[in-house]
Amino acid sequence: MGSGGNLPFFETKPPKGLVLFRLYAVSIFMAICFIFFYRVSYFPVEVKTERWAWVGTFLAELWFTFYFFITVIVRWNPVYRYTFKDRLSSRYSKEALPKVDIFVCTADPGMEPPIMVINTVLSVMAYDYPPEKLSVYLSDDGGSDLTFYALLEAARFSQVWLPLCRKLKVEPRSPEAYFATTPEPVDNSVMAQEWLHIKKSYEDMKTRIEIITKVGKIPADRRKEHKGFYDWDFVSSRHDHQTILQILIDGRDPKAMDIEGKPLPTLVYLAREKRPQYHHNFKAGALNALIRVSSNISNAPFILNVDCDMYSNNSEAIRDALCFLLDEEKGHEIAFVQFPQNFGNLTKNDIYGSSLRVIMEIELPGYDGNGGPCYVGTGCVHRRETLCGLKYSKEFKVEWRAMETDHRRSKESTSVLEENCKALASCTCEEGTQWGNQVGLKYGCAVEDILTGLSIHSRGWRSVYFYPERKAFVGAVPTTLLQSLVQFKRWAEGDLQVFLSDHCPFIYGRQGMSLKLQLSYCIYLLWALNCFATLYYVIAPSFCLLKGISLFPKMSSSWCLPFLYVIFFSRAHSLVEFLMSGGTIRGWLNEQRMWLFRYTTSSFFATIDNILKLCGYSKSAFVITAKVADDNVYQRYKQEVMEFGATSPMFTILATLALFNLFSFIGGTKKVALDDVHIEVFGLYGFQILLCCILVFLNLPIYQGMFFRKDSGKMPASVTYQSLTFALLACAMAMY
Repeated sequence: MGSGGNLPFFETKPPKGLVLFRLYAVSIFMAICFIFFYRVSYFPVEVKTERWAWVGTFLAELWFTFYFFITVIVRWNPVYRYTFKDRLSSRYSKEALPKVDIFVCTADPGMEPPIMVINTVLSVMAYDYPPEKLSVYLSDDGGSDLTFYALLEAARFSQVWLPLCRKLKVEPRSPEAYFATTPEPVDNSVMAQEWLHIKKSYEDMKTRIEIITKVGKIPADRRKEHKGFYDWDFVSSRHDHQTILQILIDGRDPKAMDIEGKPLPTLVYLAREKRPQYHHNFKAGALNALIRVSSNISNAPFILNVDCDMYSNNSEAIRDALCFLLDEEKGHEIAFVQFPQNFGNLTKNDIYGSSLRVIMEIELPGYDGNGGPCYVGTGCVHRRETLCGLKYSKEFKVEWRAMETDHRRSKESTSVLEENCKALASCTCEEGTQWGNQVGLKYGCAVEDILTGLSIHSRGWRSVYFYPERKAFVGAVPTTLLQSLVQFKRWAEGDLQVFLSDHCPFIYGRQGMSLKLQLSYCIYLLWALNCFATLYYVIAPSFCLLKGISLFPKMSSSWCLPFLYVIFFSRAHSLVEFLMSGGTIRGWLNEQRMWLFRYTTSSFFATIDNILKLCGYSKSAFVITAKVADDNVYQRYKQEVMEFGATSPMFTILATLALFNLFSFIGGTKKVALDDVHIEVFGLYGFQILLCCILVFLNLPIYQGMFFRKDSGKMPASVTYQSLTFALLACAMAMY
């Protein structure tokens, strides 16, 4: 019961099988202790090369053990949340529900097509929530009139789309996703006719937007349709322009109605001012501008932010979030509600391991049990006060009704309100203020979301992770290997930057965060540093195999048992987790391959970049991941053929390591086959040969890309020649 005697809006339950996981974790630690005892007891003292190889292996295993310890801390006490939306509805009438501001961010109409952006906008406009309580803001950091035109089209289409969503209880409420997956209703001829008419309206709108986007210019007759287009007469470039702010639908206007006479949500377009001499702070700067502008237009107490490719797949997601934030007993402790990231363009076996299904379904619930999940940058409902720097206090009371009351705004005309708000999105607005530091999203880091969530947790707040039965949001993943690796590099680089800064959770969060939560952050903040131990284990055993140095116990020795136990049961547990999360066996193999690729390339370059930053040789940059792909590339992606097709230092490293392990495997096998005592030689080098075999198996797509494929997605010849040279040099160094 809540403090007022009312039933809670949510409940928390532990998962089943937790005891089995804890027994597994303890058994792995016991096996690791035996491995360490073996390493110390059998430390070589005679051969210098062997001694250093042994030390390196021991250090790598120490790192893997430390990281496994952090993983166990995160997964030791997971919790799963369940909401009671019926109780929320019975206690809060439609008139009594709080307002919600929704922020959608886009940055480049070339990489994030306007038709995709407006599908996300339309999906959040159509929430099962009183429309007069919703205000949707689109931040266009690309400053594109193409995106503005698409949003103008979306504003018109919403007049017919929202009524259809109400009538048919449409799911999902992205028109593109809905019409692509749902057949027309056949049991009602009148409804079927209306459905076909609205579908045609959407297809006509889509065609107009795509044609204009392809041409890259708004026709003169279209520019006359809205006064907002005149703002682009003063735009020098996407990096040099004044604030452009247009309220396309003013929710205060009694004429802002759909075709059934129901009110429409407020809809606002914002391209904040950009000047070459001012740093714009990427997505964090865009969101902070939206926080300020929205405070002067709608000032809703709760803010949902989504990426432009992450459409709403569950029309009740806002009500789910409010079940936590408005709960009488626990709601005052919660700063934000984080929904999982789900993706709609995954292949059956997720060739690039992009689903992050184990993270979303197992790790983040564990995070929640330790004090709340991190903020992942999209699909998150925040309290406005906590984003603006409010510290947690036990005496904190939700006063959201007072925030919504502002008679001054209701008297201003739309044009006056637009002009007054433009200054809040100017380049100079933040000068001499705490924006980006103590107020709003944090600046100076590529992962502004992680840093902002950490800052909120350090002020004593907790957060909640909620995985609804129907996915709340569905987005798009990279469709090429290079895009996937570059995206992970940005994450790993930003996370490590946070760990090495004053915002390290052990320093910044020691007052407001529990030790368990501080350690939980490290599972992602230390992603990049996994590169060293992984690279060592990929290179050193193969190198030592060619050199005739054994790094592991003989296969006939009882000391091999703890090694086999850790290898077999850790991978078996990983496979079971993946399958329980809805994956396939082949999908699990793809994910293992991708973690190997990420740690040996993305994490390596992320670490190097952080070292350069600490030395003052590099600055933060934000890389936008493309949301569209060439037709041939996309066809290969759907067929689950790994895409290379471009030169990159990452591909050179991957190909070199793949070839080196192949040569080492051949050399090790030859050593066993040609020796008179085959069994003894295999017993001595069996573990290293097995490791080479596993690495060769995981690298099969690379061999195919280098030697067997003829399509444009094959490994570039220059990369193949470079990698062959490096691999042969490494083999020569090992053998002589």
